[in-house]
Amino acid sequence: MVHRIDQRGSSLSRREALVQGILVGASVLGGGASRGAPWSISRSPAAEAEDQKAASGWIDAHVHVWTEELDKYPLAQGFTVAEMVPQRYRPEDLFADCRPEGVQRIVLIQMSYYGFDNSYMTDVIAAHPGVFSGVAVIDPADPELEQNLKTLASQGVRGFRIHGSPEQTREWPRNRAMQRLWSLAAREGLAICPLINPADIPTVDTLCQMFPETTVVVDHFARIGMRGEIDRGDLEALSRLARFPRVHVKTSAFYALGKKEPPYEDLWEMIARMRDAFGPERLMWASDAPFQVQAPHTYKASIELIRSAPPRVLSDADKNWILRDTAARVYFS
Repeated sequence: MVHRIDQRGSSLSRREALVQGILVGASVLGGGASRGAPWSISRSPAAEAEDQKAASGWIDAHVHVWTEELDKYPLAQGFTVAEMVPQRYRPEDLFADCRPEGVQRIVLIQMSYYGFDNSYMTDVIAAHPGVFSGVAVIDPADPELEQNLKTLASQGVRGFRIHGSPEQTREWPRNRAMQRLWSLAAREGLAICPLINPADIPTVDTLCQMFPETTVVVDHFARIGMRGEIDRGDLEALSRLARFPRVHVKTSAFYALGKKEPPYEDLWEMIARMRDAFGPERLMWASDAPFQVQAPHTYKASIELIRSAPPRVLSDADKNWILRDTAARVYFS
């Protein structure tokens, strides 16, 4: 079964209702997953070498992990084991996919199976200092929002994901809870990470006007091309967000966009358009594993689309920004 972007697009509205209409996850600007880690005064040469390797390796800015350990990490109400496909995707499964391709650091995106319980993700971050950063899911209407946001940030979370049905999304600029989330994110140096459709781009545009100091990372090209065609009007709408200096775009989820066939070279035009609009310094590559690793798609095919792009699409310097440096600045600096 090949999933569409982030837990089957056809199921997102139902899931949204299960978590009171708005799923919100957070990505903090700066801070990295290892903030606050107690490094020893003297470190071995092997440990220093590992640090150098991680710093020079690529960064995957969007991966989901989950476990079959349901007693310890129960599913949110409304989700079933049958929906967990594959049954698990734990760090060791991810490493088997990403390490052969030179990916050393990863931004974890809270899996919707767990609702607002981010504990599996934060436990994974804690178990691998310096390797992971996190984007959490949080209830913006929670009266303890500010404290929960700060607690998650202390656990390695660097951003908050937001998503809603079309009706809910249109109300975001007038939603007091959503306004508070954007304001708190700006104040605390965290990012807002919208999972949206092309029709929602104007809403994000409005919020960026209201909160220009908030760092924003738009997932998966705003899903432009999910229906097969890369609409130029949609690309122009997304490109207009570039006038806000803190807006970034993930070049990601290639398996679900355009022709949806490796090697995905039909997406080069869209990548080049984003580079022209935002500059490579505000683009970041991501796989969206494990959905990217379901046959006929592979992890290698995802990263290879960026690595193999011809100079007319991306220069070597562009590739370094997209594959490492942008995500390092937003999620690990």
